[in-house]
Amino acid sequence: MTELRRRVAILAALADPTRLRIVDLLTLGDLASSEIELLLKLRSNLVAHHLRVLEKAGIVSRSRSEFDKRRTYIGLRSEIFDTLTPGRVEVPERVVFVCTANSARSQLAEAIWRDSSDIPAVSAGVDPGAGVNPAAVEAAARHGLVIDKAKRPLHVDEVLDHHDDHDLVITVCDGAHERMLGRDDLHWSIPDPAPLGTPEAFDSAFTLIAQRIRALSRRFTTA
Repeated sequence: MTELRRRVAILAALADPTRLRIVDLLTLGDLASSEIELLLKLRSNLVAHHLRVLEKAGIVSRSRSEFDKRRTYIGLRSEIFDTLTPGRVEVPERVVFVCTANSARSQLAEAIWRDSSDIPAVSAGVDPGAGVNPAAVEAAARHGLVIDKAKRPLHVDEVLDHHDDHDLVITVCDGAHERMLGRDDLHWSIPDPAPLGTPEAFDSAFTLIAQRIRALSRRFTTA
């Protein structure tokens, strides 16, 4: 069974409230089927049915009691939650964040990335502005990060230089994604905080980017 088909089978088996309740119990410890019956107040034949489905999907396994050989315990397979995780992403040599003006979202992304990863990062824009948005500098500072307010926004062509295959290029605005014409590897649709210009808007952009960065970094694996 391929990894994708296994994930489909597991998710299909878990798409039932009773089976999900059984799995919730098993995250805490191994249980005999009779104990599951008592805890969930279910008939024995119904528990047996759900356990057969979970076992067929490779979610649970059975082990015989060392004390009472007639008794068996149900336990979650140790690798089950790792199996549900989407595929790994090869670690790039550099991450390039791109937005339209390289004045806010991509600058925030670069600052957040530098604070959370040893992989080098740089930011750029498809139509660089005159300077970094002061509100982005202030938003970074509120979260303990530094963006150089004197930094010159860069054009994406200055940074990519024909897009090195070892770069991971991430657009953090729709305009940049649609103008890059496939030169980016990933696109994060982050709303532009500049039109509102409020601290709340920039903090919201910061939070959304930070969430995306955390999710991506968890999927990195060595080549």
